[in-house]
Amino acid sequence: MTDATGRTAASGLEVRGLTVRIDRRTILDDVTFTVPPGRRVGVIGASGSGKSMTSLALMGLEPTGADVTGSIRLDGTELVGLPDRERARHRGSGIAMVFQEPGTALDPLRRVGAQIAEPLRLHRGLDRRGAAAAALDLAVSVGLPDPESLLRQYPHQLSGGQRQRICIAMAMAGEPSYLVADEPTTALDVTTEARILELFEGLTAGMVFVTHDLAVLARIADTAVVLDAGRVVEQGSVAQLLAAPQHPATAALVDAARATARRTGGAS
Repeated sequence: MTDATGRTAASGLEVRGLTVRIDRRTILDDVTFTVPPGRRVGVIGASGSGKSMTSLALMGLEPTGADVTGSIRLDGTELVGLPDRERARHRGSGIAMVFQEPGTALDPLRRVGAQIAEPLRLHRGLDRRGAAAAALDLAVSVGLPDPESLLRQYPHQLSGGQRQRICIAMAMAGEPSYLVADEPTTALDVTTEARILELFEGLTAGMVFVTHDLAVLARIADTAVVLDAGRVVEQGSVAQLLAAPQHPATAALVDAARATARRTGGAS
């Protein structure tokens, strides 16, 4: 890939100095990290640290009136400052998102098969029949049981794990280079969470995986970024962050995870 000057453009998802202000309040402050192609980067932090806002900003879905500055480069293309119509062209095919709560991400009045087919028609240019066939293939690929029957159902007729798989299928429909997953297993039981994580592990897209669960982080991500009060306070390999946290915010997350593990171990 080359830019307008003929130079080789950088590949990867590069976030530099990302700052988001809403009503004079700074939500994200100078957030910087890089996701190389095909790699998984975790974004962790306590509640209110800015994790979800980071996800929304990457997608260009920050709240109306938010002031966004800094840089988000998607395989060399600057996204910050693009008009929404141009930014939308990158959603689904360049970068897609799996939201935390699938119940709110799906249209309750439309069958789930139609909801998977829509991005297939939009991003791959398939006709109705081709999109329906590709939607079935995606349903199979994400492990949905009896997919032909399930795709004719409405979201309320599905379990939480099935709805999340539908959302993952929708996100992957455009064959995105990068996937943003915002706490995608929080609302799921342990067994379903394990199945969803296995599904994520099999994806080849680069990934920003937002979580507060360090056990999930250790399974999914290669490296991680720690947020505290909207700022990056530490980043590095997951093993390094868990074994020898350098910032108090990271240490607090690790201590809380260890305490939870001790309680769980004691209960068993």
